[in-house]
Amino acid sequence: MMIALYLVRHAHADWAADEERPLSERGHHDSRRVADVLQAYPIGAIYSSPFRRARETVAPLAARLALAIRMEPALRERRLGQSSAGFRQAVEATWRDPSFSHPGGESNAVAQRRGLAFIRRLQEGQAAEHVVLSTHGNLLALILQGFVPEIDYAFWTSLTMPDIHRLSMEPGGKSTVERLWKEDRACQ
Repeated sequence: MMIALYLVRHAHADWAADEERPLSERGHHDSRRVADVLQAYPIGAIYSSPFRRARETVAPLAARLALAIRMEPALRERRLGQSSAGFRQAVEATWRDPSFSHPGGESNAVAQRRGLAFIRRLQEGQAAEHVVLSTHGNLLALILQGFVPEIDYAFWTSLTMPDIHRLSMEPGGKSTVERLWKEDRACQ
């Protein structure tokens, strides 16, 4: 059975240290646009990072399709940790060396293993063929990199808030990645 995963990077939220920060007004508008795009597919399940901005991004879709949003801790934001560098520089360092982590942070390798383990669990036990995963930019890129090794830091910098990629996994291991939609405004 072919499985299509629709990986959604959450919509815009005004930055705050609180991981439970809500979507901004722009983010709520864009979450409805995410629903417009994804309701065209035969979605059978929706999973989300437990963080509010990810849940809110797929809430309009869940309401339209009358599906529950299943909280999945494995889809949470990658912990970057403490760094004296700016945000982008701190993220770039983790992409240069996948085993590197800032103090108190999670390396790309560890975060990727977490995300890919969840994908394997879905492949083994998911009855639905079309599944939405609402997550965060770093983890989205790391999951996709597990199937397309060329995905890198530059790919991460190209992601928008929100962004939608379809990962199609066929029996026998063949996988393809396609960008379905991206926000037109710069977000990083």
